[in-house]
Formats: sequence, C-alpha cells, structure tokens
Amino acid sequence: MKITIVGTGYVGLVTGVCFAEVGIDVCCVDVDKEKIVKLKKGISPIYEQGLEEMLLNNIERGRITFSDSLKEGMKDAEVIFSAVGTPPDEDGSADLRYVLDVAHEIGRNMNEYVLVVTKSTVPVGTAEKVRVAIEEELTARGVDIKFDIASNPEFLKEGTAINDFMYPERIVVGVSSIRGQEVMARLYKPFTLNGHPIIFMDIPSAEMTKYAANSMLATRISFMNDIANLCELVGADVNAVRKGIGSDTRIGSKFLYPGIGYGGSCFPKDVKALIKTASDNNYKMGVLSAVEEVNETQKSLMFHKFMAHFDGKVKGMTVGFWGLAFKPGTDDMREAPSLVMIEKLRKAGVNIRAYDPVSMPESKRRIGNAITYCKDMYETAYKVDALFLITEWTEFRFPDWKKIASNLKNKVFFDGRNLYEKKELQQEGFTYYGVGL
Repeated sequence: MKITIVGTGYVGLVTGVCFAEVGIDVCCVDVDKEKIVKLKKGISPIYEQGLEEMLLNNIERGRITFSDSLKEGMKDAEVIFSAVGTPPDEDGSADLRYVLDVAHEIGRNMNEYVLVVTKSTVPVGTAEKVRVAIEEELTARGVDIKFDIASNPEFLKEGTAINDFMYPERIVVGVSSIRGQEVMARLYKPFTLNGHPIIFMDIPSAEMTKYAANSMLATRISFMNDIANLCELVGADVNAVRKGIGSDTRIGSKFLYPGIGYGGSCFPKDVKALIKTASDNNYKMGVLSAVEEVNETQKSLMFHKFMAHFDGKVKGMTVGFWGLAFKPGTDDMREAPSLVMIEKLRKAGVNIRAYDPVSMPESKRRIGNAITYCKDMYETAYKVDALFLITEWTEFRFPDWKKIASNLKNKVFFDGRNLYEKKELQQEGFTYYGVGL
C-alpha cells in the first residue's frame, strides 16, 4: 500500500515516519525544496525524541521517500494525507489556503481513485470544501474520477509523538463512504492489533472531536491556574487542592498542574478557532473565552511577582531563565510563556540570560540575540539578580542549590511550574515564589 503525505511539518513528518515503520510505502511532499533536500539526507527539521533515528532507518530501508512535487509524489498512491499548516488568521479562524491549494492540485493531477484525508486541524466543514475543490478541478478537466474524503485528526503530544502514534489511545476517523472506511481500516490495522480502538464517525463529528479534545485540556489548565491564583489570596496550597480533586476518578489528575500558562502549536490556536467557529454560527463559547483570557493573564504572572518583589526598581537588572520551550521534550516556542516574559522584562530594562537543552536555536531564529544564551543551568545563574524556572526539563530537577546560591546577586527564585519544594529553597536562604502557594 502506498500513501502520500503533503506537508513535512510536525504532524506530517511524524505520521509519515510512523506509517513507514510498519511497512507502508510512504512519500512525503513539501514545497520547501531546502527542507526536502535535508530530509533525503535524514535530517529532521523538527526536534522530537526518536524521530531522526526512525527517519534514517526507514530511508535506508526504502520505505519513505521525499519529493517537492505533489504530481510526482501522488503517483500510485491509494491515500493522500493533507498535513499542511493551518495558521490562525487575525480573527482567530484557521487559514485554509494551504489545505485548499493541496485539494486543487490533487484534482488537477489524479488519474485514478484516491482517498483524500485531512490530517491537519481544521474547522468543521473543511472536508466538504476539500471535496468541492477537487470536483472543480475534475470538472475543468472534463473527467469523471471517483474519490472519497475523510477526516483523521491527530492527537500527538509534542515530546511523546512517536509513542502516541505507534500506541494510540484511540484513532478517530470521519468517513463519507463504506469504501473510504475500508481503506482506513486496512491502513490502520497494524496499530489496532493490540487493541487500540479505531472510532469511525461522520466527518463533521471527527473535525469537531479534535477541537473539543484540545479545548477540554486547555480548560483544565486554565481552571487550575484560576484556582491557584485564588489559593494564594485565601492562604490555601494549590498542590494539596490538586491532589484532593485529582483523586476523584470522575476528575482525574492529568492536566491539573498549575503554572504560567499553556502554549505550543495546538491549544492556543484551536481554542481561538473554536471560539471563531461558534461566532460564525451566532453562538458564544463563554467557557472557552474565559479559558483564553485566563491563559493570557497567566503568562505574565511571574513578571508581576518579580516587579512586586523589587518594588518596580528593576531597570539594569539581569535575570536567568531555565527553559524557553513551551514544554519539555520539544524545541517548539510557538505561543510560549517565555516569549511573553522576555518581551515584558526587556521593556522594563531587564537583561536576560537563558539556557534550554533543545530550543536555543529556535529562540535565536525567533528573537536573535535579544537575550544571552548560556551553556548550562549554572552559567545561567551566574551573577543574576533573580532566577526563573520557565520549562520543567528533567535536567532541572535536582540543582546544586548551594552552588547556585553562591553565584547569585539576590537569592530570589520564581518557580513557574512548581517544580521545587518551597521549604527546601527557603532553607537554602532563597525567597521563593511559586504558583498558588
């Protein structure tokens, strides 16, 4: 079975490599010729644990190829996945230009039956727009070629994407025909042999499932951050509260960790897009609007604590950042709280030293040398006025606090992820600020 995947970003590349790993013939297509040249050499454009090794293995075995031509890449393909970007427009809606461009090109070049599957996160109704675009091209060519459409949203977590794809909690597929369902069942059979469920449904429901899932997770995060902020005001400990409510099986403990807000490529974009979809249908998503508002406020939480601690007299100070990525396990800095912090601190006249084990090249690409990059967590802490934990990377879990304390100008620590014990740092002479403590 041969499949084609259009788009070699995070979703497209992980999907292609994982399908190749189970023996499927995969061709990944991207208009970025430079990226294709690197991929042919086994160089991944993104960081994801285990991805580059799996990529090289499948290139060597001839199970995955790369092309900058969709016309060439889709030859003999039974399934074409569209995994191109859907960046947010200014009004929060998903920009579908790339999705529809791919649909038109498929219609211009297909010569036999194919199942066209939307893998990108797209609003409800997008698959129908894809169908119309393909039919327009077939009509213009004067040909009658059968095809089906489907929606197959991804549920990959950055940092564990390979494991998420190979051992999925569920596979959601929206189909419009029996033939399309049979093709998708055959394609995903290697992933369902161990009991992982594949859930077939109508296409609009599949499109909505993706947005609903991410919005629910974002809601849990913002809810817990809201509770954390109230805990500080009333003298409660959010960690105790989290354990208390998380032990209820109806609630569970996942995504109930307070911090400095969510970021990344999914949650912010998907929450905005779902709010916009509701607005387009004359409905207000009251809960999600609040979720977004809380999250944006939370990203500035530690900045305000920093300003309060020093009575606003911070111009000329230098602070250290442990972490830059929006979460550990990835180099992704899209919508990262660190970017909000950096902007606010720099406007206040504060210099920033930072270390992240993976995302410093991405930070340099985004903001250049606006901050100073360090070789490790200890160099970051050298002669700074305060330290911030931004991203809870594993290597930050057991610092040598005595070594750090001896190098600091002021022993002030802002823990944006509640990674450390307040009492432990206080015993080392630190003034400690957490979230909801």
